[in-house]
Amino acid sequence: MPLLTRPSDTVPGPAGDAASALAGADTASAELDLPVEEREALLDLARAAVRVAVGKLPMWALRGTVVRAAPDRRGAAFVTLTADGLLRGCMGSLDTRRPLGEAVADAALCAALDDPRFEPLGVSELPAIHIDVSVLAPARPYRGAGDFTAGLDGVTIEGLGHRALLLPEVATEFDWGADEMFEAVRRKAGLPADAWLRPEVRLATFRTCRFGGMALPGTEASAHGRTRRSR
Repeated sequence: MPLLTRPSDTVPGPAGDAASALAGADTASAELDLPVEEREALLDLARAAVRVAVGKLPMWALRGTVVRAAPDRRGAAFVTLTADGLLRGCMGSLDTRRPLGEAVADAALCAALDDPRFEPLGVSELPAIHIDVSVLAPARPYRGAGDFTAGLDGVTIEGLGHRALLLPEVATEFDWGADEMFEAVRRKAGLPADAWLRPEVRLATFRTCRFGGMALPGTEASAHGRTRRSR
């Protein structure tokens, strides 16, 4: 259930489809460290979107919040919902051309309602829900193990009509290095085992600015969370 028009690449995460719109320059990825006030505004926007999803806020209230959140910034974003440390939904879009507030709002709505791995979020679950917002920096082509730092870099693969993405926290959760991350994203994309040998298959890494807090303010001491800086 999108806020405005659902983008064609709104997909499940952290193992959802990627899009070539994420690709950036051939050099190191651009720096990404959003100001605290923008992070707070985007987190409040994600909270509002989740409340809309469970029927606690009207949609018109969310539209006003979108206009005020990071009004001059465009970018791609994912929103992850967890309950007691367990994944409850994660969706996002890799279209970097969208207004960032709109991307975050749609990602939060979709994470709450449209993640195909879960039932739609219920209002009774709201007090236990933690929200993480991941704003994605431009990607860089992957050339070898030196281009990947576990816990900081996410990975994408695209080619042969398939594509997929893993967010940076996947490597931390499973204690994976570059080989394990790219093998996992290859499987998620449905690509053959020899995909690495195909010149048309492209690998890339990216970093995120990640921050979060409880869905209901006041149930957590800090809502600023962690920031993953992109290089």
